Amino acid sequence: MKYSNKQWYFTFLFVFSLIFSGCNLDNKSSSKSQNQSVNILPAVNDDFFQEIGQEIGLDFVHSIGADDMKNIVESVGGGAAFLDYDQDGYIDIYMCSGTWIEGFSKSEKPEKLSGNRLYHNLQDGTFEDVTKKAKVGGPWYSMGVTVGDFNNDGYPDIYVSNYGPNTLYKNNGNGTFTDVTKRAKVGGGKECSVGAVWLDFDNDGLLDLYVGNYLNFDPEYKYYYAPDGFPGPLSYDSQADVLYHNKGGGTFEDVTKKMGIVDIDGRAMGVGAADYDDDGFVDIYVANDHTVNYLWHNNEGKGFTDRGTMSGTGFSQAGEATVSMSVDFADYNGDELLDMFISDDNYCSLYENLGNGLFSDKSYASGISVASGQFVGWSSSFLDYDNDGDPDIFKANGELKHLYGQEDQLFENIENGKFKDVSVERSQYFKEEYVGRGACLGDYDNDGDIDIYIANLDSQGMFLRNNKGNQNNWLILNLVGQSSNRDGIGSRIRLFAGGKVQTAQKKSTTGYLSQNDSRIHFGLMKNGIVERIEIKWPSGKLQVLENIKANQFLTINEPE
Repeated sequence: MKYSNKQWYFTFLFVFSLIFSGCNLDNKSSSKSQNQSVNILPAVNDDFFQEIGQEIGLDFVHSIGADDMKNIVESVGGGAAFLDYDQDGYIDIYMCSGTWIEGFSKSEKPEKLSGNRLYHNLQDGTFEDVTKKAKVGGPWYSMGVTVGDFNNDGYPDIYVSNYGPNTLYKNNGNGTFTDVTKRAKVGGGKECSVGAVWLDFDNDGLLDLYVGNYLNFDPEYKYYYAPDGFPGPLSYDSQADVLYHNKGGGTFEDVTKKMGIVDIDGRAMGVGAADYDDDGFVDIYVANDHTVNYLWHNNEGKGFTDRGTMSGTGFSQAGEATVSMSVDFADYNGDELLDMFISDDNYCSLYENLGNGLFSDKSYASGISVASGQFVGWSSSFLDYDNDGDPDIFKANGELKHLYGQEDQLFENIENGKFKDVSVERSQYFKEEYVGRGACLGDYDNDGDIDIYIANLDSQGMFLRNNKGNQNNWLILNLVGQSSNRDGIGSRIRLFAGGKVQTAQKKSTTGYLSQNDSRIHFGLMKNGIVERIEIKWPSGKLQVLENIKANQFLTINEPE
């Protein structure tokens, strides 16, 4: 049997760790607390994606805060985010959970309340729980998370959307966070916030915040179809979304009405932001539950206009308002225009960007709808899982109103606008059923390919290590803004290699209530050199790099 370099590496590491742990058991035990287990990196198997979560220390179990799911709020969470909170070059993971709430949860209070968790990447393929040390555990009934450096100090901050007031954690740069919600004025009130996204809508170099609010939950309302288990979203009044403008100095201003955001009947789930028309200003897409989706076009930072219906992205190709969950942006067909994928409760929507502000739903023509029809899709993200230079799609699935599992899906981009469901061909994992919700994607072991963490409702999360993606070449970019926001969110990248152009944009939130690795990944096939990289920063500056070697992490600072 022929082994790749990566397989030899992990096999050697596994054997060495066994020998080392046997010879130095006493020393290793003394260096660990009694409550902390010793994590051993599993050897690589033959699957493209290998589930290894618990073995590497990711023991997080999401909770709805009750013994049984009794209402729609419990069915919505939770998200997860990759972030390098300590800036050591390895991405860590933040996970959101519900918790028991008096008068809300229909069960007795447990001895130990569940909460959010932060896991530190130990750089050896394993993680440790640092929630208490970092002071980011809650207690909140949390739905999702979005990460951005709102004060441009070089350390990513965490915004958590909750049932009830939201939370902004400022990163102190020393491994701890401080709750600055009240001072920043971004907590909201009693809303049920679900999706949120960081963006710099006016290109002033400071990250602003859009928060998608869901519905006014009434625990006393009992009228519903019995097999559903509880009333659906249209049984409750909607809640208006909020746009916060970053004023600098650690404070924000609610500019929702001033900027023309009029949310009359939207029940926001996933929220995303990207400059779909390449006019230099980031736009906002809101995936609403059972009602028309919003595409807020950014009018040069002076206001927003909803173009969801007129653009063709407000409804599905059947002309229906679906149970839309999440949105992601990528150029899947190589025409240098950003397309969109919307996951929902049946056929999903793959919107091809036609230019001139118009989109066409290609989900049936692409082959995605037929394969998705039997599943409820929650978090979906574009990724180049095999480093062949074009975006594929990962989709986490799970039943809407019951804790019933469904198989997740992996769609491979086979070019000419077509996708193929290759799930069971790539991993035994895709034969198992889970109640999927949020998911984050990123290169956790810095080996050049994309790994996946999936948050499952009221159950154990799953972690998929990518074992084979780096058999093709790759390049990963870390953007650092100067006059633009430090994260470089909103930057547009064009990469030229082997006669092919790849187009991408730096984003914050991706998929459902989650956020991917902030570094931008490109698969390069067998190309050893990238001939040219063009970066258009939010400030308007254009930066060009030439003759870049493949298979490296490249930090790019915005020119002064």
